Amino acid sequence: MRLAPLLALPPIALGIAASVWMIASAPGPAQVGGDAPALPVRVMTVAAQDIRPAATAWGSLRAAENWVAVAEVQGEVIWRHPVLEPGRLIPAGTEVLRTDPADYELALAQSQADLAVLEAERVQLTAEADNTRRILSLEQNRLALAETDLERTRTLVAQGAVPQSRADEAERATLLARRTVAELENTLALIPSRQARIAAQVARSEAAIDRARRSLDRTTLTTPFDLRVTEVNAELFQTVAPGQVVIRADGIAAAEVVAHLPIDSFRQLLGDAPEGITLADMMRDMPATRIAVTLSPLSDPKQIWSARVVGIEGALDARARTVPVVVRVDDPYEGADPPRRLPLVPNMQVQLAFSGASIAGVIAIPEAALHMGRVRIAGPGDLLELRPVTAAFAQDGRVVIAAGLSPGDRVVIDDIAPAIPGMALTPVEVQP
Repeated sequence: MRLAPLLALPPIALGIAASVWMIASAPGPAQVGGDAPALPVRVMTVAAQDIRPAATAWGSLRAAENWVAVAEVQGEVIWRHPVLEPGRLIPAGTEVLRTDPADYELALAQSQADLAVLEAERVQLTAEADNTRRILSLEQNRLALAETDLERTRTLVAQGAVPQSRADEAERATLLARRTVAELENTLALIPSRQARIAAQVARSEAAIDRARRSLDRTTLTTPFDLRVTEVNAELFQTVAPGQVVIRADGIAAAEVVAHLPIDSFRQLLGDAPEGITLADMMRDMPATRIAVTLSPLSDPKQIWSARVVGIEGALDARARTVPVVVRVDDPYEGADPPRRLPLVPNMQVQLAFSGASIAGVIAIPEAALHMGRVRIAGPGDLLELRPVTAAFAQDGRVVIAAGLSPGDRVVIDDIAPAIPGMALTPVEVQP
């Protein structure tokens, strides 16, 4: 039983000895040179170029013009245009609704009759004034005769030729003539006031006539421009009251959308302002002259509509830091052929592409080439250089560099991990 382990020892010892000999006599690891091989990378030689800043925004369309028809007079609807229904297109100058004008026609006739009465009174007053002047002239002549007779009678009484009673009669006749002349003069003096009163009454009657005519005109509603009806709140034989909204409609000549652009993007679209221009002039004139824009419905991006910037709406949104830019499309129904080409109608969701004023002599690199404010450069001797740069803005997968790069620099566009300054590169030039 104890002889078996002893017999097994020589083979094990022999194996151990053989293993030690093989390890000791094996050749060492191959030696590698100290210089690492150059890393092949793609590079792009940057050059100054002209770039037009671009921005994208979304919004909902609205009509550039709206018509809210409000009843200005009370009356029963006696006629309604057959096409006055929501969704229908109606050209400008079309009479669409009429209310009963009878009450206002009667008011007009009454005012015209009152004016005719006043005109007759004015003519009568003119005749009375002429007659009074003629009678006054006669009475003044009679007064002159009476006064002459009175003076002669007084002379005769003083001479004892006639009795005193004769002088008294002459004096009474003179006083009566004076009274008559005074009354006629008073009558003539009142003529201007009576004429003024009649003129005031005439003006009031004429105003009533104008008011009645205006009310008659307001019994009919006529479209002020080409429009699309959105709401009708008046039916035949229904009585409408003043202030009641009876029709709502949108103009079809133009459509608008308010695009909220970030303040920085809006400033980039405007570019550099010309010398001498004020902020007010820039906000009023430059958006329309320096920003181009196209519009596409989200439901059919293949449709491209030319648009234009018409201004800035209200105030800036301080919380969102955006500028509400108003964009207008003229003739939004042009070429409409549903369902192949839809018209631009209110509440349609659209995408807007803005293109600003061209910026000359800028350097742009692929967005992937910018790493935490640094750019990898294939420097002299094809050695890697990590250069800090200042980015202005990014668009379409590219970044405009404001500072840090010069024309002729070779920017590495491949990702390198790890990126160690001074490592050898094998640049492969690619087109920007």
